[in-house]
Amino acid sequence: MWKRTIAAGLAAVIGMATLAFAQTAPPAAAPPAAAKTIPKATTTTKARSAESIECSKQADAKGLHGKERKTFRAKCMKELKKKT
Repeated sequence: MWKRTIAAGLAAVIGMATLAFAQTAPPAAAPPAAAKTIPKATTTTKARSAESIECSKQADAKGLHGKERKTFRAKCMKELKKKT
């Protein structure tokens, strides 16, 4: 009698496992490649001034990042605006 119980239990476990695999949702489709290539910044940013672009180029040339870059750009833009 215990052999039938074990066999029935195994059959139930195997049956549930196959149902669990059959009911899983297919993986979500990846978005089209064209959607990935459009940067968000281009759609929401305003046009940058000539001073801003020039100061960014100078900061890049000096290899500045983070707080130093921000401070440098602020001083640079202030100086360039005074000249005009």
